[in-house]
Amino acid sequence: MNIPKNVWWFEVLLYASLVLDALSVAFQDRTPSARMSEQMVNGATLTALALLLLLFWCVWLAARRKKSWPRWALMGALVLSLVSLAQVIGERGMQFDVFVDTVSCAMTAVGLYLSFTGDARDWFDA
Repeated sequence: MNIPKNVWWFEVLLYASLVLDALSVAFQDRTPSARMSEQMVNGATLTALALLLLLFWCVWLAARRKKSWPRWALMGALVLSLVSLAQVIGERGMQFDVFVDTVSCAMTAVGLYLSFTGDARDWFDA
């Protein structure tokens, strides 16, 4: 199976973005506070990891199984991520973890753009 160039770049960029997101979750501060109990912190971490696994599956479905709907689901996730990122930048400014999230969103946006253009169109129309 020969994967088109744009689909290959889509897959590489989105997997790289998700690895950055996984590293971001791994290095988050999990210290319980007055606002977040230990159970809430653990629940948020498990939810983030479950979401990452779901997104990995969507990338695999799109790139390897030629499914078109996961690209749209990933687009929706990107929009929600951008809204969240804008809120975090407004509250905390540009810190290292926010910069990493910005790079992740940019990689996702480029990868999704590539999945809708060029030789990728024929891949998903087949």
